Amino acid sequence: MKFFKVLIVLLFISHLSFAQSVVSLMNRADQFFETMNQGKFDEAHGFFDESVKAQISVDELKLFWLRLENSLGTYESVDGAKSSVQGEYYQVILTCGFTKGSQPFTFMFNKAEKLVGFFISPKATEAEYALPAYADTTLYTEKEIKIKFAEGEMAGIFTSPKKVSNFPVVIMVHGSGPSDMDETVGSNKPFKDLAAGLAAKGIGSIRYVKRTMVYPNSFNKAFTVKEEVLDDALAAITLASTLPGVNKSQIYLFGHSLGGMLAPRIASLAASLNGIILAAAPARKFADLITEQNEYLYKASGDTTRAGKQQFVESSIDIDKSRLLKLGAIAPDSIILGAPASYWIDLNNHDQVGTAKKIKNRILIVQGAKDFQVSVQDFNIWRTALASNTNASFKLYPDLNHLLSPQKEKGNGTQYRLPANVDINLINDLAIWIKGK
Repeated sequence: MKFFKVLIVLLFISHLSFAQSVVSLMNRADQFFETMNQGKFDEAHGFFDESVKAQISVDELKLFWLRLENSLGTYESVDGAKSSVQGEYYQVILTCGFTKGSQPFTFMFNKAEKLVGFFISPKATEAEYALPAYADTTLYTEKEIKIKFAEGEMAGIFTSPKKVSNFPVVIMVHGSGPSDMDETVGSNKPFKDLAAGLAAKGIGSIRYVKRTMVYPNSFNKAFTVKEEVLDDALAAITLASTLPGVNKSQIYLFGHSLGGMLAPRIASLAASLNGIILAAAPARKFADLITEQNEYLYKASGDTTRAGKQQFVESSIDIDKSRLLKLGAIAPDSIILGAPASYWIDLNNHDQVGTAKKIKNRILIVQGAKDFQVSVQDFNIWRTALASNTNASFKLYPDLNHLLSPQKEKGNGTQYRLPANVDINLINDLAIWIKGK
């Protein structure tokens, strides 16, 4: 069981070299189907690598497509996508929409972005996300916004409560890795839940697609959290004060996981913020956090084989490499655990707890005891360090996981396959704290 792979996918940067190609590969798979939809089967045959072209002819492609149209109708769109690394190959699963229904297909690409195979996938049996019971859509409206930066822009959503003027607004900042505006993980959408729950309490919010999701090719060189997180969070804060109905003196930031770790840093750069919320926020260095998670997942896996132990040792060695504080002989774009050396140096040299102690903003720190990614140990560090800060409040939730939804046990990443909404008690507490001013 390659348990330590889950570690990288769930919490941290996650194969950035692959992430840089994900959007391109998804587009290429869609183009392949669209080319066949147009009857250009010779051109579609050109999508395949030379090593497999002889295994599937143009006529076979045409026959496949005709049978597909007889069964599902005309190809219309891509409704959803997933991706992963499979050894030396990249796997892309597209849920394709046809006039008679939808069907997932798996596409396998090599490093040259050439198709080496594709096939019909079984339909997902996982339960789908559903709005929580507390999401009363009659109480709020949602409007598309744009978070702009020098090279482009990211789509976002401004959720505003109806029949409320001069309301507080919360900017939501993601955890690690590429993410959509809902911070979708499996069948969970915590940011979407939070936006709906807060709106019902008369509080607006801003959520947006993370830049690494939309512009992965901008991260194929040395970078830090400035480019990944800080710049766009600051742009969203600036935008918030210009939106209709927003109380300019009541702008808050909700940082989740990495976003929570960076929230004090963002607050030190944004004078207009009234307060910050740190949710499942690491108080320790990332390497310490990953080490703890690595050990937990190894023990939970029950893998006592020689191969399993070897994987654990190798992953521990890789984690230690991320502890560097300066470049030395290492190039800034050298990849360590999927991120460049410049990224780790920036994080390792920043003291998020020390920064939080210095800022004057209101601070709320919340943590779930069932979180296997960021543990109660981090919460206790925050609480001890900020105990004398009158601007800081703390709340530990015994039954919440990393995505702030109720769980019966700590478990592992498989829990994210099942939909579970952000806990209403947490949302109530957030609303009370925000309105407490």
